[in-house]
Amino acid sequence: MDTPSPERLAHYLLKKVNKACRTYDLLADGDRIAVAVSGGKDSNTLLDLLLRRRGVERYRLVAVHVLTRDEACQAQVNLAELERWLGELGVDYELVPLEPATGQPRRENQSPCFHCAWRRRKALFLTAQRLGCNKLALGHNADDVAQTTLLNLVYHGRLETMAARVDFFDGAITVIRPLYLVPEKEIVRYVQTGGVPVVAGACPVAADSRRAAMGRILRLLEKENPRVKIALLRAVEKVPGS
Repeated sequence: MDTPSPERLAHYLLKKVNKACRTYDLLADGDRIAVAVSGGKDSNTLLDLLLRRRGVERYRLVAVHVLTRDEACQAQVNLAELERWLGELGVDYELVPLEPATGQPRRENQSPCFHCAWRRRKALFLTAQRLGCNKLALGHNADDVAQTTLLNLVYHGRLETMAARVDFFDGAITVIRPLYLVPEKEIVRYVQTGGVPVVAGACPVAADSRRAAMGRILRLLEKENPRVKIALLRAVEKVPGS
């Protein structure tokens, strides 16, 4: 069986991106969108697909990469390769620093990942505002959504997940997740066929996280029910107020 070309795989991925955009009203004419680009497979695929997309909406994109070279637990990023790729795409981009960690965690034994993610998100929001963007696109995929659902259920006793669209600051900035319906394995396949480069390593502490444990549980569940991620999403979306 022939290996599909990157262009063909992108076509199929865009079908799910377009479905998410229609279902959750993610894009509109005139949007200026800051796309968080870490250099990893998910965010690079997100930027690539948004550039390829030919929908009725007309929008402008700017890639935003948060620099984390002073972090002890950082994933290594080949910044020169990232900038080279962004230049090839012809997309505007911004490199912004991550503010230093200060103070103590609010909870005992709180994961350092939480504080790191919070500071990354703050840098992205501030940059999006400075650039006049009304939307911030994040690369969370369908596996991330399912893992979040299990995390909230197992550790917090709540049937909740991350949303495809969330308004912040009275609607001044809207976070959108266009890969919301795209399984991680399809992104991996796209990367492996040369769809986009991956210039960032995995977070060195992620393998021992609760989220990684939920990922292992999901893989076990998928052996019994390949549609388990869809089932989890449907369960959450049927809950009033979710």
